[in-house]
Amino acid sequence: MDGIIIVNKEKNMTSHDVISRLRKILNTKKIGHIGTLDPLAEGVLVVCVGNATKLVQFLEGYDKVYQARVCIGKSSTTYDLEGKIVEQVKISSINEDEIDYCLEKFVGTLKQKPPIYSAIKINGEKLYNYARKNIEVEIPSRDVTIHSIKRISSFSYEDDCLYFTIEAKVSKGTYIRSLCYDIGQSLNLPSLMASLTRTAVGPFTLDQAFTLTDIEKGNYKLYNMLDTLSNYQMIEDERIIHYAQNGRMFSVTMIDKLLNDMPKILVIAKQRKLIAIYEKNDDFYKAVRVWN
Repeated sequence: MDGIIIVNKEKNMTSHDVISRLRKILNTKKIGHIGTLDPLAEGVLVVCVGNATKLVQFLEGYDKVYQARVCIGKSSTTYDLEGKIVEQVKISSINEDEIDYCLEKFVGTLKQKPPIYSAIKINGEKLYNYARKNIEVEIPSRDVTIHSIKRISSFSYEDDCLYFTIEAKVSKGTYIRSLCYDIGQSLNLPSLMASLTRTAVGPFTLDQAFTLTDIEKGNYKLYNMLDTLSNYQMIEDERIIHYAQNGRMFSVTMIDKLLNDMPKILVIAKQRKLIAIYEKNDDFYKAVRVWN
């Protein structure tokens, strides 16, 4: 079994929990996933099975789409409802145009500081370990890209807080919890993420996803490995295939003559079967992964 399964992860499960369940359901240990979802989050989790696990490094850079419920009026240690509330103010009314204008300011590449409760490592230690030990640590900001962000719900006022839902398409490494927190900071108000659903990872969307219960019943689709590589240049030339099957290098001029282009990454396939992935290195393409 070699391919991709799109899982609809349920709340209150870790991504690791999903993989553990799938190992038993599919009776294989060779499984990995792309893009961890927190226990509070639900939605699209891309799972690679069998030889498709070799694809993980090529798929991690996919953009992702999220729908998040934002709470304006309180903030927490984790930037979501799972943490300890550290600030709370009463919100009686906010102008909708003010919120929409605030969201527009986040479009583009910006510096984002990950939450202290995250698995990012600083000096070899995961941030959440520092947080649990009450150790202060400097968290460096990093560049992330918000391709689009918009409000997709009306306002609701509950428990002296304002709630609304946003949809955001973001780059790898973006923390939606941090984005929700930063929206509040832009308004000079405490805020957090009340819920989160990932609706897309690259070309895969929530309507293509299956629950663990579905998969347990045999109701799922195993996607061809090539379906995940649509953002890379693909070639099916017999001469190149011969080189690739043996893991041999070939010159960039060979590819230039065939494609009138010299892409950084090249996917080599034959009759819907993935043969190899090559990377351009100076004047040659060298094999990164070969599937036999």
